[in-house]
Amino acid sequence: MRGVRWRRIASQVGRSVAVWAVSTLTMLVLAGILPEFRLRSENGDSATDIAVTAAFGAGVFGLLSAVVWPLLVRLLLLVPALVLGLLVFFLNGALLLLALNLNPAERGAAEPETAVVVAAVMSAVASATGAALAVRDDDAYRRRLYRLSDRRRRRSGPPCPATPGTVFIQLDGVGHDTLLDAVGRGLMPTVARWLDLGAGGRPTHRLTPWRTDWSSQTGASQLGILHGSNHDVPAFRWYEKDTREVVVCNRPTSAVQLQRRAVEYAGHGGLLTVDGASRGNLFSGGADQQALVLSIAARRRSRENRSRDGYFAYFSDPANAVRTALSFVAEVGREIGQSTRARLRKQRPRVARGGLYPLVRAFATVVERDVVVAAVTGDMLVGRTAVYADLVAYDEVAHHSGPASRDAQKVLERLDRCLALIENVAEHAPRPYRIVVLSDHGQSPGETFRSRYGLPLGDLVRAGCGLPVPRRAQRTRSGAEARAAVRAALRIPVEEAGEQHRPGRSAEPIVLASGNLGLVCFPDVTHRMSKEEIDARHPALLPTLANHPGIGFLLVRSEKHGGVVLGAYGAEIPLADLDDNPGPLAPFGPGAAEAVRRTHAFPHTADIMVNSVHDPADGEVLAFEEQIGSHGGLGGAQGKPFLLSPLGLTPPVAEGEELVGAEHVHRVLRRWLRESNGPQVPLEATEEERAA
Repeated sequence: MRGVRWRRIASQVGRSVAVWAVSTLTMLVLAGILPEFRLRSENGDSATDIAVTAAFGAGVFGLLSAVVWPLLVRLLLLVPALVLGLLVFFLNGALLLLALNLNPAERGAAEPETAVVVAAVMSAVASATGAALAVRDDDAYRRRLYRLSDRRRRRSGPPCPATPGTVFIQLDGVGHDTLLDAVGRGLMPTVARWLDLGAGGRPTHRLTPWRTDWSSQTGASQLGILHGSNHDVPAFRWYEKDTREVVVCNRPTSAVQLQRRAVEYAGHGGLLTVDGASRGNLFSGGADQQALVLSIAARRRSRENRSRDGYFAYFSDPANAVRTALSFVAEVGREIGQSTRARLRKQRPRVARGGLYPLVRAFATVVERDVVVAAVTGDMLVGRTAVYADLVAYDEVAHHSGPASRDAQKVLERLDRCLALIENVAEHAPRPYRIVVLSDHGQSPGETFRSRYGLPLGDLVRAGCGLPVPRRAQRTRSGAEARAAVRAALRIPVEEAGEQHRPGRSAEPIVLASGNLGLVCFPDVTHRMSKEEIDARHPALLPTLANHPGIGFLLVRSEKHGGVVLGAYGAEIPLADLDDNPGPLAPFGPGAAEAVRRTHAFPHTADIMVNSVHDPADGEVLAFEEQIGSHGGLGGAQGKPFLLSPLGLTPPVAEGEELVGAEHVHRVLRRWLRESNGPQVPLEATEEERAA
């Protein structure tokens, strides 16, 4: 036993020496090619002196990185993750300058901007070297995980139970058919192995499709999944006449309001109220541990919402921080190259991808992914009972590149590697874990309404009302979920144009877009207008919309029938008759009538609900936003997400039944937690949860 211990010590010392040697060689090479970085005195030194200077500098830099860097990160815990990611280079460069100045011979020197480059390269090389050596030593990798696990358990208090924990990983925007297609193309080998879609293995998971509500977007789906209720969430954004405000699901203040309503309506705090963690989500789910959660971004910073777990664990390693920062820069360059190539090839459909979008994409596909995955692995090592995390990378890229584009497929490959990492960490956790992967919605392809017809929905509504239409069509701002992650990281409740508080009541209609779902409201009327009232005020409006080739159907309130669906050629079907005569809902498949009726009953449903046309042959829709991969309404793959669950859990639904709605998914996940660990959600919400 003592011999094994000494061999381990010798192996660890050997790896440290190897990393030190490679870092020294890297510093020598950089000194040779960078004119503003030197390792010799002004009078010149021998090769031996230069080598000693490099070895000293590399050793001190490595020591400072191991000791001082975690302290710096802990002091900067109040700095949002994105900001810290941008500071990584400068902090690392400062450590290198300090290492050079500590040399008693005073030989080394570098300009500050050069020190940033040298520190970044050295950290990346040291990380790569250490990773390569760790691959050759599985015992070292396991010991590191066990040490982290022991350290986290000591900080967390009593030992965790032996019952299984559950990790829920949400792949934002990945539809059921998209997942199967990616597995078939060999892009997601981890998922393929779980499903055993190859030859001669044994499956460990089952794949179940489920059907979203009419509002097929993260706000409605995740609120229902995490809190058990998405009642009165008719779209991604909508106008509320009683408060005279536009509610937007990815606005921090709106997220707080929606979560409070869901807690009151459902009567409990959420799926994660018992020893839970929420990572990268719009809502907390009642979890005590939260990181990059939008509904806490509007609160004043405190010890409770510092996003400490995962954030500190990840950035406390300077190699991780530098790797993420370098990957961020590389992803920005990749997006610029891909968008330039698409523009030069005149690909269609295509949307603008300039401005801040390359930075938003890089945040979603690199920073958010790295921080969230690190937080999840930390939760597993400490033995938490339930973890729910959202990875928004695919959804963001698919919005602008297309759901089936090569750009989006590359993201799926990286997400599969994240699942493999989480699976690997589960083997070293202090309790067994069941990994459940699910999506909140899919994405439907298609060009934008504006690009096909030359005007946005808002201008069409104005024309139908007899109001002047601008000569130049205005772009409709895109509201992708990644912007919510950026807001959560920066804690800046940015308002979108046209979505501010409206102090007065205007006679002009408010037109909002949620993917291929449009909403029209008349703010000067305090109640939901009926078809009869709209016809009396604007006789041409409803016929203009219903007969437009880009619009599939309308939903309006009717004084005679309660609610009616309107379509082309004068189609008018009462909601009660849709099962026998779906009329314009026929192309949208089964469940459309049920979804429309449910939304009609919401208190804040718009005066006119507009759903774009849908082509069942190719699954295309027409987004009212600037997106060529969209979701938010009915039609195509956007309404068919998936639930990938271990076979050790009971089936989500009985054979022959269908999983319908986010609230139904919540009940399934809650049942799985109860089967493993007893009751997870109190019967009633506490006063603290209601006020949160």
